[in-house]
Amino acid sequence: MSFKMNHRAILSGVAALSVFGALSLQPAFGAQADIAAALAHPDRPSADAENDARRQPEQVLSFAGLEVGMKVLELEAGGGYYTEILSRAVGNAGSVVLQHAPGLMGFVGDGIDLRTEGNRLSNVSVSITDFDALEAADNSVDMVTWIQGPHELGFSPDGNSLGDAEASFAEIARVLKPGGVFLASDHIAPEGSGIEAGGTLHRVAEGVVTKLAEGAGLSFVKSSDLLKNADDPLDVGVFAPAVRGQTSQFLVVYTK
Repeated sequence: MSFKMNHRAILSGVAALSVFGALSLQPAFGAQADIAAALAHPDRPSADAENDARRQPEQVLSFAGLEVGMKVLELEAGGGYYTEILSRAVGNAGSVVLQHAPGLMGFVGDGIDLRTEGNRLSNVSVSITDFDALEAADNSVDMVTWIQGPHELGFSPDGNSLGDAEASFAEIARVLKPGGVFLASDHIAPEGSGIEAGGTLHRVAEGVVTKLAEGAGLSFVKSSDLLKNADDPLDVGVFAPAVRGQTSQFLVVYTK
């Protein structure tokens, strides 16, 4: 009897070691993402790298706490500059949903096709929805990013809404897992302005975003001055030659 028990214990131990050995060969969820390696990937378009000094993606995603294996929902991915980085950084164990609003498709050119053709980013899927009708399931996403985008909730191209502001933030909260992270960044509007600044200046005040996030049940975690520029007057449109590519931007992390 004792021999059978020991024999079973040995077999169980061997099986456990085999499983542990196999798992140890895979990146563990929770490991910090190697964003620098994603930026240096040989298949990354050279045009993307030309914007790195200005956009500072390594610092931005490190600030957000990006990890290997995360499931990321990238709101308003545009031409896919961040999609490419996120895809490489979360690795095969993770995934990225490239989301874009149908009313903004005229602004992305062939960017989405560039990222997805030939299944070159195999962990990326595309979702074309308004911001208040996200396709992700409840409590299914580790991180939502919205970079240079929340102001769109005040913008109605050709008179078409891209999503109700409060409903859009409720959707972000819905899809995030408990403990999940929402990274928000945008061109700063003058203090005291409302969401309507998104339709005129293509900017939004940080306080507007925080109010919407907290109203949806998210909690403020931290903010950074990384992307701020004291020379931006804030009261001109982001496409004005004097500030284009040099706007002052807030960077905030919230959690569910």
